[in-house]
Amino acid sequence: MTLLSAINEVCDVVSLDQFESVYGSNDPNAQTMVALAQEAGDEIARRADWQRMLATHTAAGSPENLPEDHQRMTPGGAVRTATGDFFRPITNSSQWAVIVGIPSVQPYFFVRGQQVLFSPAASAVGAVIDYLSKFWVLHDPEGPQATLSADDDTPLFPERLLVKGIIWRWKRQKGLPYEDNLAEFEADLVQEINADRGVA
Repeated sequence: MTLLSAINEVCDVVSLDQFESVYGSNDPNAQTMVALAQEAGDEIARRADWQRMLATHTAAGSPENLPEDHQRMTPGGAVRTATGDFFRPITNSSQWAVIVGIPSVQPYFFVRGQQVLFSPAASAVGAVIDYLSKFWVLHDPEGPQATLSADDDTPLFPERLLVKGIIWRWKRQKGLPYEDNLAEFEADLVQEINADRGVA
């Protein structure tokens, strides 16, 4: 399913004529649909660790710049050494100041801004960082990106969620009852997250 086909599916539900093209269109309804699709896609991408959006990055040293598509670390052991031992996460700068001041065999990491700091620093070489990408739009031939930019863009999460996310947003914007559509979206989101994890 593409951006265009998703929006045309929404049109069928909300009683609008289908579009031949939506991205870059001067039609106010098409522009609104694209904006709602971006908003819905951004939310859906943030709400789960979608398999197709998981990525890895190998560190060369400390500090290590996070990739430009980094959204957040994966839960439960996001950083491991080149030999497979897990780094322990540090969540605040005060704790980090203590950690780096005490020599330790246990590897630690701390995220500051768009960088990952490691202690001991030597353990950073070859460390593997598992993270969730914020790039949820597949745009051929360039590859994944964070923003819709063409009618044939496709999401990296289950497509029907994009349709459901646009529908309730459209109805809310138009002042129509949307609560049932929102509840349906939330139920489908849970179902698709479980299916993506292989537990459905």
